[in-house]
Parts: sequence; C-alpha cells; structure tokens
Amino acid sequence: MLPFNKNYFGFAVLIFCIEVLIALFVKDCFVRPYLGDVLVVMLMYCFFKSFVKLPVLTVAILVLVIAFGIEFLQFLNVVQMLHLEQSKIAKTVLGTSFSWIDLLTYCIGIAIVLLVEKYGLKKNKTELY
Repeated sequence: MLPFNKNYFGFAVLIFCIEVLIALFVKDCFVRPYLGDVLVVMLMYCFFKSFVKLPVLTVAILVLVIAFGIEFLQFLNVVQMLHLEQSKIAKTVLGTSFSWIDLLTYCIGIAIVLLVEKYGLKKNKTELY
C-alpha cells in the first residue's frame, strides 16, 4: 500500500488551484509563462511526495527529469507527430512550444522546493538524501 501524506497533497491541491486561476484569468507576459512553470514543478513534486516515501532529492530530480523530458518532446513537436493538435488536454499536458527559458524556470522551481524542504518551518527537518 502506498503511503499518503495529506500535507503534501494539500499543497499540491493548493498549487493546482493557483495554476488553474493563472490559466483562466492571467494574460500577461510574466506570471502565466514564467511563474506558472515554476509552480508546475512544485505541484508535481508535492503530488509525488503525497504518495511515495522517497528522499527529497530523489523526487526533486525525478520531477526535473520529467519536466525536461516534456519540454524536449515539445522541441520534437510530439503533439503534431501524434496528430493531437485538436486535443486541448494533449496540448496542455505536453505543451506546444519549446523554450530554453522554461528549463530555467523548472530549475528555479526545484531550487525553491529544495530550499523549503531544507529550511522550511518544520519541527523535523527533511533530509535531502
């Protein structure tokens, strides 16, 4: 049976709600494209930590690999290769345009996660390894 961590799940739900609000109501050149990408890796991290008991660094690296992988699939135009141009879900999950800046925003998001995990306000500090 998988462990369930309600705190991480609560943060995942909160970040997901923020992401939805950004997607629906923010049409700018900073929050939506950059802050949204920082938050998405944080969301993925919290979601994974909700269900697996792995070290912080392991999950952080896994999330970063997945995010980079999806970004490189955008570079390869995988949505078009799979003929999913009409699928809003595919375009949302996989994305449609590669950006080097996105890779940087993912790294920033994971760096924030690592800092919060190391220095966050907890009685028991989480080990990174």
